[in-house]
Amino acid sequence: MPIPAQRDVEQSKRQLAAWAAPRVDADGDVTLSEFRGPGATGFSNETLIVDASWISGGESHQETWVVRVAPTGYPLFPDPAFELQHAVLTTLARKSPVPVPNIRWFEPDAAVLGAPFFIMDFVDGLVPPDNPPYHVAGWLHDVSPAVRERIWWGAIYTMAELHALDVTELELPPLMQGLGEQLDYYERFLASVEKDEAVPMARKALAWIKDNLPPEEPTVLCWGDARIGNIMYSDQGARLAVLDWEMVTLGSPSQDVAWAWFLDRHHSEALDVPRLEGFPSKAETIARYEAASGRTLLTFDFYEVFAGFRFCVIMARLAVIFKDWGLLAADDAMAQENTVTSLTQRVLDERC
Repeated sequence: MPIPAQRDVEQSKRQLAAWAAPRVDADGDVTLSEFRGPGATGFSNETLIVDASWISGGESHQETWVVRVAPTGYPLFPDPAFELQHAVLTTLARKSPVPVPNIRWFEPDAAVLGAPFFIMDFVDGLVPPDNPPYHVAGWLHDVSPAVRERIWWGAIYTMAELHALDVTELELPPLMQGLGEQLDYYERFLASVEKDEAVPMARKALAWIKDNLPPEEPTVLCWGDARIGNIMYSDQGARLAVLDWEMVTLGSPSQDVAWAWFLDRHHSEALDVPRLEGFPSKAETIARYEAASGRTLLTFDFYEVFAGFRFCVIMARLAVIFKDWGLLAADDAMAQENTVTSLTQRVLDERC
């Protein structure tokens, strides 16, 4: 699905080159290649990959940068919390074993690229694709089951490492804390989407959630969008960098693991395609996480419904954006009927 251009590319290159020159101590100008995208994954912040070259102190330099730009015009989430993403990345780089991209610079002024942005070092690796989903096609079909298994466990170990962190020592900005604040956030999110689109499955899932609230439990730092599609791997399945922190929050450890499981079901079961050989089962996943973390996922089943609810709201928001862009007809039923709503119904049926 082609996405409308978000910027004047040549003007952005000129402004970014001028901005970068003093930061790399260039003798003259910084030369930038054409912008390119990261591939078929992600749908909120704008990501630009660019090669930069310059002369400094009489020596030639060349680097590849990843420019992450705050969303403008059509943000996916009500509050993109862009500065928070930068804070999380820089904090994890200093205080955790979780591998994250190295951030070189942060620019809060929107004058350069039309929105705040930060620049990371490029990591040369592979990301399991969302389009087409990795169980349908893509590079995961060409690797061995053993590599797929390593990829899956890499995501589970990432969650265990993240959940082991002492949040009080991380010195992060305020985060949404616990299920109550998240429910308030997503209920407001749903209400804003419903100004344009009815989302009956989200309402149905929300009603079940409110009727089945679990006991309060200690919170951990949750990745939020926890899944293999947000990790960059080597061709042998080694973790290189953990990406996309815009849904970060404080919550139940079950929240991250259940989200990863729901997303994987979406990329296979919801599309009526089998999971690729090598991907562990739900029981194996829970057991491995619990062994790695020392935590028991008592509320996993609840948080799988919570995952479906949140994803239904996000899909409906995407439908609104696509219609505004003219990529969907005004009467298209994407918000009401899609692979996420069908899977959420299936998950609810499993709970009854």
